[in-house]
This record gives sequence, C-alpha cells and structure tokens, in this order.
Amino acid sequence: MSDIAKRMSLVVCAGLSLLVGGSALFYRSWAFLPFAGGALLGAALSIAKIMWLDRTVKNAASMEAQHAGNYVRLQSLFRFLLTGLVLALPAVAIQWGASPGLFWGAAAGVLVHQLAVYSLKLPTKKSRR
Repeated sequence: MSDIAKRMSLVVCAGLSLLVGGSALFYRSWAFLPFAGGALLGAALSIAKIMWLDRTVKNAASMEAQHAGNYVRLQSLFRFLLTGLVLALPAVAIQWGASPGLFWGAAAGVLVHQLAVYSLKLPTKKSRR
C-alpha cells in the first residue's frame, strides 16, 4: 500500500473508533452493538475501497490513456455498486427484525471514507517544511 492509502486507512480506523466509542457512550448498554457492527461493516468497506483505489491507480498508470480512462471508470462503477450492496444488506436485515442502528452504523462507516479523503488536504508536518 502507498503512503496515502496507509494514511487514509489510519483515518478510517480512527473514525471507526470514534463511532463505536460514541455509540457506546450514547447507549450505555449492549444496545450499541448493532450500530457498532454496522460501523465495522462500513469501515471495512471503506478500507477495501481505499485498497482497491490504490490498486486501480497503479494499474492505470501503466496503461495507455484510452484504456486507462475506461478501466478507471469501470473500477469506479464497481466501487459504487459495492457501496450500494453494503448499504442494502443492513436495510434488508431491518426488514427481518434487526435494529435500525445496523443501517445507520453502516452508513456512518461508509461516510468515514469521505473523512479520509478530506484528511488528505490537511497539512502534515512534512508539507509544512
């Protein structure tokens, strides 16, 4: 994994910790587990998307422009579909009697990926020098 992917994965793990810790403080009982499970599912998807994007960039860099553009668009569509699948699973589980916290946790875990992307724009100690 590249340095950027490692940094993004670290931000996703920190976000997951904040989500789980915040939900445990909010519920103050074992009722936080569905939210935590959903957040874990969403964060796992976020890390998988980061690794997939890293691999896509490496592969596209070695292709010619036309093929690289098509490859990147197709990979982006697959990541989008995978996100939809991960959000659909808890929604269907709610219909079978699962807690709605499962869906909201998954949605929060998926949104942590955006937090990781935005964290790349924040200055680091290396960029300040």
